[in-house]
Amino acid sequence: MNIKILIIGFLASQHLMAQSYKTIHTDAILVDTHNDFLTQTMEKNFIFDTDLKGKTHSDLNRMKQGGVDVQFFSVFSDGDQPNPYNYANRQIDSLDAVIKRNPDKIVKVANSNELLKAVKQKKIAALIGLEGGHQIEDNLTKLETLYNRGTRYMTLTWNNSTAWATSASDETNPEGAKNSEGKKGLTAFGKQVVQKMNSLGMMIDISHVGEQTFWDVMATTTKPVIASHSSIYTLCPHKRNLKDDQIKAVAKNGGVVQINFNSGFIDPTVEPREDAFIEKYKAEIDSLVKTGMFQYHAEESMYRKYTDESEALRAPFKSVIQHIEYVINLVGVDYVGIGSDFDGIYQPPKQLDDVTDYPKITKALLEKGYSEKDINKILGGNLLRVLKANDIN
Repeated sequence: MNIKILIIGFLASQHLMAQSYKTIHTDAILVDTHNDFLTQTMEKNFIFDTDLKGKTHSDLNRMKQGGVDVQFFSVFSDGDQPNPYNYANRQIDSLDAVIKRNPDKIVKVANSNELLKAVKQKKIAALIGLEGGHQIEDNLTKLETLYNRGTRYMTLTWNNSTAWATSASDETNPEGAKNSEGKKGLTAFGKQVVQKMNSLGMMIDISHVGEQTFWDVMATTTKPVIASHSSIYTLCPHKRNLKDDQIKAVAKNGGVVQINFNSGFIDPTVEPREDAFIEKYKAEIDSLVKTGMFQYHAEESMYRKYTDESEALRAPFKSVIQHIEYVINLVGVDYVGIGSDFDGIYQPPKQLDDVTDYPKITKALLEKGYSEKDINKILGGNLLRVLKANDIN
């Protein structure tokens, strides 16, 4: 009888836990600050408001199923893209077309007040994150035009440096590019870019930037910054991740670190194994590139073709939670959030196959003992605070 009572009690508690995390997840405002679907549209002609399960990490209906309330859509091109400003505008056009077709499901918002109105209406609030300052083509007027089209953060560099800011990739490479002043960090014009973003109400994103650029930004900005899709260097010493002193500086600034799901950024054993995987299939990749396929997509096709091998390269789900908790333990629960990088990464962690799996994070945080209030902050409240602090209208 006692065993039976224990079993019934256990099953009841599990049912309550399931109901509890689902309710918390539904009630929270979930903000993801980095999704690269627009690149999938440009390079593969995928259409966001169609069923793309098994092809992409995201589509409109799955995003709603996962409880996403606010999505920053990344507008991206690499440093070799001709006319990157025009290419950026074409990506925004593709998002605008989706919104026009689905006014009952998704709407572009300009500020935190419009965002909250959209959430209340059960619509996805869409904003744009410009990934790579080269897309403004050294022109503050073009920066302002992109702001007017819905851009609410700019990642100052991608892996390539600009003339006015050096990237993490270049700053960690002895042969890496310097800025136009022949050094690392922000130039005088780079500081004008930061100041212009502050005056517009555009959040400064320090993901991808080099350490000297980071510190120059922190000395220049008057508003809280974000790391839209970065993880923790101490747990995974990758050049794209943030060191403890940087995390502390972001917290002191009132900003937020949005944890990236890329397996190679959250598990230090992954990248060496990924490199070996790519090398193993180099001849096959090169043959695809010769046909005109992008290098990224040629490599991605190997992950899809050799599924057993690629599955073994995925980080464990717990790695995501460990990176979130590291920030909390270092600086507090007010300075961490989610920047998945879905549809811009090959391999998300196990159990996070696509955007419908976000509730698993809520469940894990609840099981760790975090309160609903703290979970709400992590899922989106912290980012909303930073967005509001940058608002000018």
